[in-house]
Amino acid sequence: MDTSFWDIIWWVFISFVFIAYLMLLFNIIGDLFRDSSVSGLMKGLWIIALIFVPFLTALIYLIARGNGMAERQMQTMADMQARQNEYIKQVAGSGSGSTTEEIASAKALLDSGAITQAEFEAIKAKALA
Repeated sequence: MDTSFWDIIWWVFISFVFIAYLMLLFNIIGDLFRDSSVSGLMKGLWIIALIFVPFLTALIYLIARGNGMAERQMQTMADMQARQNEYIKQVAGSGSGSTTEEIASAKALLDSGAITQAEFEAIKAKALA
C-alpha cells in the first residue's frame, strides 16, 4: 500500500472535477431541450458535439448561450413558483378569505336549503375560531 497523501488529494480533486462536469453536462442537456427556439436539428448537433468533443463543446455552449441559459432557468423557477402559489391558493380554498366571506357563503347555503341550521352554526363557529 504505497498511497501518499498527495495521491489521495489528487483523487479527491479529480473526483470533484468529474462530478462537476457531469452536473454541467446534465444542466446543458436540460437547457438545450428546454429551449423551444432551437430546432431539433441543432439540438441533435449539440448532443453529437457533446458526445465527441465534450469539454470544448460545453465551453462553447456556455460562452454562446450562457445568458439565455440563465434567463431560461430564471423563467422556469418563476413558473414553478407561480404554479406552487396557485396550488397553495387552490388547496387553501375559501379558508384563505376573510371570516365574513365564509359566514356569508355559509348563510347563502343555509338560505338555499343546501345545509341545515346546525351545519351553518358549525361552519360559523369554525370560521370564528
